[in-house]
Amino acid sequence: MNDSSWGAPQGAGYRGAPEMGAAPAGPAHDVHGAQQTRPMPIVPDVPGEGRDADDRDDRNRDATHVSGPLFRDERPQEPMSTPTPPPPPQKKRAGRDLRAAIGVGVGLGAVVIGSLFVVKAVFVGVVVLAVVVGLWELTSRLKERKGIDAPLVPLAVGGAMMVVAGYVWDARGAWIAMALTALAVLVWRMTRPPEDYLKDVTAGVFAVFYVPFLATFVSMMLSADDGAWRVLVFLLLTVVSDTGAYAVGWRFGTHKLAPRISPGKTREGLFGAVAFAMVVGALCMQFLIDGGRWWQGLLMGLAVAASATLGDLGESMIKRDLGIKDMGTLLPGHGGIMDRLDSLLPTAPIVWLLLVVFVGSG
Repeated sequence: MNDSSWGAPQGAGYRGAPEMGAAPAGPAHDVHGAQQTRPMPIVPDVPGEGRDADDRDDRNRDATHVSGPLFRDERPQEPMSTPTPPPPPQKKRAGRDLRAAIGVGVGLGAVVIGSLFVVKAVFVGVVVLAVVVGLWELTSRLKERKGIDAPLVPLAVGGAMMVVAGYVWDARGAWIAMALTALAVLVWRMTRPPEDYLKDVTAGVFAVFYVPFLATFVSMMLSADDGAWRVLVFLLLTVVSDTGAYAVGWRFGTHKLAPRISPGKTREGLFGAVAFAMVVGALCMQFLIDGGRWWQGLLMGLAVAASATLGDLGESMIKRDLGIKDMGTLLPGHGGIMDRLDSLLPTAPIVWLLLVVFVGSG
C-alpha cells in the first residue's frame, strides 16, 4: 500500500460502485481493476476485545517512564542532598605569636629588673640603648614611607646626652640637653640641599621630644634615693595597664574605643586597664613607696591607664599615617622597640610628677 491511498476523501472509493446483486457495468477485468484500486477504509484506533482503558493507561505510563530521561527538555530528578551544617564558631585568637611575646617580655623584664637593682648606671645604659634604637626605627620608617630624612646622628647623640643629663643633673640638665639637641638637628641638616629642609628638621625636633625627652623622666625618677622602687612602680603600672586592657578586651570587648585609629581597642579593654592599674597602684604605693598611701595609688593607677592608652593610640595614629603595622621587627611577638615604648614614654612624666607631689622628689 502506498502513501497516496491514505490521502483520498472518505467514501471516494465507493463512488460508481455497483449495487449488491447488480451486474458490473464493464468487462470483468475492469471489475478486477476496480477491486484492486479500491481504497481501504480507515479504521479508528479502538481498543480490541479483551482490552480496556486500564491497559491503555498502563502503556501510556510505561512510555512516559521510558521516554522521560531520554528527552532533552526533561530533567531527571536530582537526588536529595543532606544540607551541610554551618561551621562551628571559631575561637578568638591573638593577633601575634603569644609564646614569642611572653618569652621576649620575660627576657626584657629580667634584664630591666636585674640592671635596676644591681647598678643604677647599668639601667641608665639600658634606657640609652632603647632610646637610640627607637630613634633609628622612627627615622627609618619616616624616610621609607614619607621621604622625610630626619638626621639620625645628632638625634642619637643628643638623645643619649639627654637621658644621662636627666639622671646626673635632674630636670635642668634634661632641658639644656634637649635645646642643644634640637639646635644640632637644625645645623646638621644645613649640610644638604635646602629642598625639604623645613620638613626634615620639623620631624627631627618632633623625634627629640617624642623619644629621648620623655624617656628622660625615667632617669630622673631613678636619681631619687628610692629611685629603683619608683621606676619599678612605673614599669609595673604600665605593664599591668596594658595587660588588663588586652585580657579584658580580648575576652569581653565588643564596643570599639577608637575604630578609626586602632580597631582592636575596645571600651571594655579600657575599663580593664583602669581596674587593673588602680588595684596594683594601691598595693604599690602602700607597700613599695616610703610615705605612700593606698588612695594615692588609686589615683596614680587611673592616670597611668589614661596616659598609657593615649600613648598607644598616639603611636597607632603615627603608624596608620605611615601605612605600617609595626615600627620594626626586632622583638618577635612585639614588633619593634618603639612598639613597646609607645605606652611607657607618655606615662613616665605622669608618674614622675605624681610621685613628686605625693612623696617628694626624694
